Amino acid sequence: MAERPWLLDGLDEGAVKILAEVQVKKYGRFLEEYVSQLNGVEDALDCAVGDSWDFTLDPISLQFLPYEQTTVLDIISTDNKVLNKVVTVFAALCCEINKLKYEAETKFYNGLLFYGEGAAESSSQEGETLIQMGRMIAFFQELSCFVARCYEVVANMIHQLASLYTSNKAAPKIIDVSAVHLQTVFEHLGDLLTVLLTLDEIIKNQITLKEHWTMYKRLLKSVHHNPGRFDLPDGKLRSLEKLLLKLETDLLDGMLLQNCMEHPFDKGENIISKNSVFMEEFAYNIRTHFLALEEFAYNIRTHFLAIEAKLGEPTEIESRQRFVSICCLYALHFNIFRALDKKLFKTLMDVHRKIPAVTLVANVVWFVDKFLLLYLQPSDKQLVDRKTLQAIQTQREAFLQQRAQTQAKEIQSYYMVVGAWMSKMDSTVLKGPFSNDLASRCNLFIQGILYAFNLSNIIRTTMNLHATLQKPMTKTTVKALFRLVELLQAIQFTFHCRSMLVAESISHISQYLQYQALCIISAAKKRVVSDKKYSEQRLDVLSALLLAENALNGPGTKERRLIISLALNVGTQMKTFRDDELQSVQLVLKKLDLVCDLRERLHALTDCSFLYWHRTVIPTYLQDVYSSTEDASRLHYMFAALRDCVLPMAYARHMESPQALLDTFKKEIRETFQEHVLDKLCKDVEKDLRLSVHTHLKLDDRNPFRVGLKDLFPILQVRPIRFFNQFIDIKAYVMHYLEQTFYNLNTVALHDSATYSEMRSLASQRYGLTMTEPHLPSQTLEQGLDVLEIMRNIHVFVAKYLYNLNNQIFIERSSNNKHLNTINIRHIANSIRTHGTGIMNTTVNFTYQFLRKKFFIFSQFMYDEHIKSRLIKDIRHFRETKEQNEQKYPFDRADKFNRGIRKLGVTPDGQSYLDQFRQLISQIGNAMGYVRMIRSGGLHCCSNAIRFVPDLEDIVNFEELAREDKLSEETCAAAKQLDVVLDMLTKSFAEGTEYFKMLLAVFVPEFRSSKNMHLRNFYIILPPLILNFVEHSISCKEKLNKKNKLGASFTDDGFAMGWYQHLLSRSCPVFGCENLNSSLTFVPPVCCLL
Repeated sequence: MAERPWLLDGLDEGAVKILAEVQVKKYGRFLEEYVSQLNGVEDALDCAVGDSWDFTLDPISLQFLPYEQTTVLDIISTDNKVLNKVVTVFAALCCEINKLKYEAETKFYNGLLFYGEGAAESSSQEGETLIQMGRMIAFFQELSCFVARCYEVVANMIHQLASLYTSNKAAPKIIDVSAVHLQTVFEHLGDLLTVLLTLDEIIKNQITLKEHWTMYKRLLKSVHHNPGRFDLPDGKLRSLEKLLLKLETDLLDGMLLQNCMEHPFDKGENIISKNSVFMEEFAYNIRTHFLALEEFAYNIRTHFLAIEAKLGEPTEIESRQRFVSICCLYALHFNIFRALDKKLFKTLMDVHRKIPAVTLVANVVWFVDKFLLLYLQPSDKQLVDRKTLQAIQTQREAFLQQRAQTQAKEIQSYYMVVGAWMSKMDSTVLKGPFSNDLASRCNLFIQGILYAFNLSNIIRTTMNLHATLQKPMTKTTVKALFRLVELLQAIQFTFHCRSMLVAESISHISQYLQYQALCIISAAKKRVVSDKKYSEQRLDVLSALLLAENALNGPGTKERRLIISLALNVGTQMKTFRDDELQSVQLVLKKLDLVCDLRERLHALTDCSFLYWHRTVIPTYLQDVYSSTEDASRLHYMFAALRDCVLPMAYARHMESPQALLDTFKKEIRETFQEHVLDKLCKDVEKDLRLSVHTHLKLDDRNPFRVGLKDLFPILQVRPIRFFNQFIDIKAYVMHYLEQTFYNLNTVALHDSATYSEMRSLASQRYGLTMTEPHLPSQTLEQGLDVLEIMRNIHVFVAKYLYNLNNQIFIERSSNNKHLNTINIRHIANSIRTHGTGIMNTTVNFTYQFLRKKFFIFSQFMYDEHIKSRLIKDIRHFRETKEQNEQKYPFDRADKFNRGIRKLGVTPDGQSYLDQFRQLISQIGNAMGYVRMIRSGGLHCCSNAIRFVPDLEDIVNFEELAREDKLSEETCAAAKQLDVVLDMLTKSFAEGTEYFKMLLAVFVPEFRSSKNMHLRNFYIILPPLILNFVEHSISCKEKLNKKNKLGASFTDDGFAMGWYQHLLSRSCPVFGCENLNSSLTFVPPVCCLL
């Protein structure tokens, strides 16, 4: 019979349906939780204040700058071959200058600036100084090659321009340049001269470099006089000396720019100094550039007066650097042609009223008056009098004073405009990614660059001018400048947060600007083509316009924009463009430069690496942050600014590794931040918690309406700060400090555990600080005094406590409290369990050191003439009458000795010398009783530790068992360790340590030496000493029944222990008197007293 498949009835179908619904609900909850987790991850990875734009740490970044894939020759392709060659030559030279400028800014500037930094502690040693300078020799060789290359490029540029602008009618005519002004070429030439000027200024300011160089030369002279000692061939040493002499002449004299300008440009028939056409063209470009700078200065003054009308104007960018290059070109013009335009000289000199100083790099400042007087003033004439120079210096100081007066309004103004700009950036994102308003986006990006330029210029100029003029900055000025630094970093952060918007918009904006430029150029080209008059000049213009159009039909790379500028320098002659068209195309091309180089310009303008040279004012800023904690999150901007110092430090060459310099800087900043923020915050939080918990004590007035209370909560809520390659978590730091402090103090005073628990709860409620519980016991009855505490104060312990021999317990002699502290074996065992058994030997050793001092006092007492004479007299009397008295020491003799000692004098509290000697014996006995208790406590501790071992006689080997079962190596190692512990505990429990035998071995040889013969008389002082002890013991016990129990006690077995257990027995040969005291017995009255 065929089996039928199972059929599900209706009940089963309902059960399956219910089960499916349950699973669907579970899956839905799982999806909801998963989505919630993903949202949390997304929020954690989203842009926030702590995620500053760090070029070295960001794993992924967007590159906005397009790179040219074709060569310059391929781009410059027109039918006008002569024009092609001219543009190609100058384009190649300008590209070379750009590369040299980039190499100087990244490599050579920083290598010179950071020399001597990071080695402050070791630089005092001459050897370390010489090693640092030795590492710089290769760097100087590279710098020498770089400077030589700069000289060649400058000379080539001058010769090319002189060949183009020639006054020699016999020379071949290349193109008609009568109306052509290559302003782009002169700008690049000025940039290269500025590089040489910057190197000169850095070297002049590097006093440390010059000092170390002198020491290095002195070393070579000493080596030269004794070359055999250093195993150095004479030929190599001479070569090195020649190299150093050349480097010093070429580089370290600070004459790089002067040497370049004094270069012999006249060669052969090409006499440049006599070229009047080139001289006029040179002067024309200088004047044209300066007129443009006048417009820049005007725009700077009026920028915030009409911000909307000037929105997107790029003319303020790099105006001060352009002014420096113009002055360098003017100095070069003077050195070549020896023609001085006094009117232009005066005009340049007057610029100091608008621009008091220009920051070349880092903390290197350039002054126009000093430059012009150094490079342009003839030796036989004085162009500027002293009063004018003093007025210039006074005006710089007045500039700083004016800046200090207006900085409050200035900060408020910048806060408003930068905040409005950031809001516009956020609102642009909300419009959506496909917005067609490219012009507004372009103006918005450029506006951010303009703000960054102005902020950076104010900060650099003010800080560097204060440092150069040696005028200390006030706290208000420091706070204001760092506020501007925060705004500068906020602009950079805004661009970083909107990276997707910027990346998406730049390509569209560049195409939009290229389209505008093409329209203007196309209209001009049509006018040129419509004119049927033919001339070579018109052909050059048409070819230049065509070249500009070809370059615009492609990505906005640096090479293409350079070629466009060169082509328009040729194409603007013959009034090709109307005035409005010329201004429009120039504005569009400047916007195109800004947009295409947006990231590079933003990085240069927001670079705060100059703060390294002004880090001494950072503590003032941190104090301001801590005093006003409401906006403590601005710390993120400050640390982002300090991270800009990392990249320049990588080019330091004087240390073995740049990382050493970076580590020194990190340590300095970390210690400064810890001192002025973290430690203060920890102390204030702890103080606030303690005062809040102890309000019932009414220590201070805590009313916030009468006493200003600082709100510390905002600074604790600051997100972890990125500190170079690590993070600083302020909240975690404070929590760790409080946990450590509360735990340490709680272990000292266990009864305060409730107070500290309340403080932890208050910290969680008030500050959000969730700390772990220490799980310490609130109190203990078995701990008593700690062994370490007794060991450190053994002299106090033996005097303050009384020993009970039978119960092995120490009882406090007296106390101001209503109870007396006791120390027993359990207390010692608990203390040994806490600190380990190793503390026993250390404690006994301390006790023996104490006993050695007490035995010295004991010996001095026995050696005293008064005591010694009485003892000898008693020994003689005992020997004479021992047969008559049946070898008994008479009671009246001991009593007479006791009264005789009292006649020698008593202390202010009525104690005789014998009383003090008895106390000495008791203290020695207490110390020996403490040693005895240490041994008993150690045995008790070992017995408690080993009580879980079933049979001490038969302990298995756990290591062998683990290896038999083939367990892991870690388990076998643990088993081996267990065997060692069990073996140690077994031996300690079975044997212990006979400390008294050790005492005998140490002291017996010394006591039996010939120099301690006076100690043999000790036995004869025992009867009066015992009589003194009996009277003292009776007096103490009688005080127990009195109301005033001062001095009352019921036990003092330390005196008995002081006899060193069986001191009077024959078995103890300490004092070598066993034969004498064996026959010394007491009469009945003494026995009755005992």
